[in-house]
Amino acid sequence: MANARFNIAPVSTTMDAALEDKINNKTKPLGALGQLESLAKQLGQIQQSLEPEINKPHMIVFAADHGVVAQNVSPFPQEVTYQMVLNFLSGGAAVNVFCAQHKVPFRIVDVGVKSIFDDHNLLSKRKVANGTKDFTKKAAMTEYEFKAALQVGFDEVDRAKTAGSNLVMFGEMGIGNTTTASCMMATLTGLSAESCVGPGTGASEEGIARKAKVIEQTQQRIKDDHPRDLYRKSISELDVQLIAQECGGFEIIAMTGAMIRAAERKIAFVVDGFICSVAYLLAYKLDENVKGFAIFAHESQETAHAALLRYLEVTPLLSMSLRLGEGSGAILALPLIESATLFLKNMASFESAEVSQEKT
Repeated sequence: MANARFNIAPVSTTMDAALEDKINNKTKPLGALGQLESLAKQLGQIQQSLEPEINKPHMIVFAADHGVVAQNVSPFPQEVTYQMVLNFLSGGAAVNVFCAQHKVPFRIVDVGVKSIFDDHNLLSKRKVANGTKDFTKKAAMTEYEFKAALQVGFDEVDRAKTAGSNLVMFGEMGIGNTTTASCMMATLTGLSAESCVGPGTGASEEGIARKAKVIEQTQQRIKDDHPRDLYRKSISELDVQLIAQECGGFEIIAMTGAMIRAAERKIAFVVDGFICSVAYLLAYKLDENVKGFAIFAHESQETAHAALLRYLEVTPLLSMSLRLGEGSGAILALPLIESATLFLKNMASFESAEVSQEKT
C-alpha cells in the first residue's frame, strides 16, 4: 500500500549489471560469498556506487511504555523500562558494550516512557505521552500522537544524516512491547493471534496464552469500534494508520518513522529483531519502496519472528538464538555489512590477480 505522504523513490537498478559484473569477477567461484554478495549489490544500489562505503554508522534505540501491561502480559514490572533506560545512559547494557566495541555512537530516545529523566548527552527527550493507553479498552494512541511519534523517528534519522551517517541501526526498549508487536503483526497480516505470540522477556506457557487472548480481545474491540469500516472487509484490510493507532506503541511507530526517513534520504538501515521487524512491517505497509533500503540483522528466538520474516519474504544475516532486543542483533551484524563493502572494494579480480577463471 503506497502512501503519498512519503517521498521514497525505489532503489535504482541502473547500476545492477555493473555491480553484478564486479561481484562475479572477484577471485572466487560464482556466488561463493553467499549473502555478502547480495548485500554488496544492495549497498551499491542504494549509494549508486561500485565502491559503497559504510560511514559513521549510528545506533538509535527508542523507548516507551505500554498501557497493555495492565493485562498482566509481562513477567517484568513496567518500571523496568525506566530502569533500563538509566542502564543505557550509564553504558551498562549489551548494546552499549557492542557499540563501544565498534566505536558506534549510541543514542536513546524517550518517546513515551512513564517517567521523567534528567538531561543526558546520550538521551533525546521526545516524549509523546506517558505511555500508550491499554488497547484492550481503547485505541492505544490518537492520530496526533501517531504523527508525533513518526516525527520523532524522522528527526532522529535527520540528525544522524547531518552527522555524516549513511547507515542507521535501530533498537527498542519497552516492557510489554512484544505483546504490542504481536498484536500489530496479527492485525496487519491477518495471521492468527496464536502464530504471532511468544515468550518475550520470558513469559510462561500460561503467559503466552494470555497474550493471544489479549490480542483476540483487542481485535474484537477494534471491530466493535469500527463496524462501518469493517463492512465487507477483514480486520487486516483496515487503514494501516488506523491499525497502528489502535494497537501500536510509541517506540514502534518512531522506529517506523525512522525507517521511512532513512529510505527517503537514501540511507541503508538495519532491522534488529522481532519488534523492530514489526516496525518495518508497518513501514512496508505504508510504502513498499522502503524494502530496498532494509538490511535484516538476524532471526530471533522469539517464536513469531520466523513467521514474520517468511511473510515479508526476507532472509536475515544471522541466526544466533538472540531475544534481547535493544538493537543488540543489529550492531552484531555491522561487521558483516562492512565486510560486504570491503570485499567489493578491495578483493582482487581474476584479471588484476592474473588468476584463471572457471572453465566454461
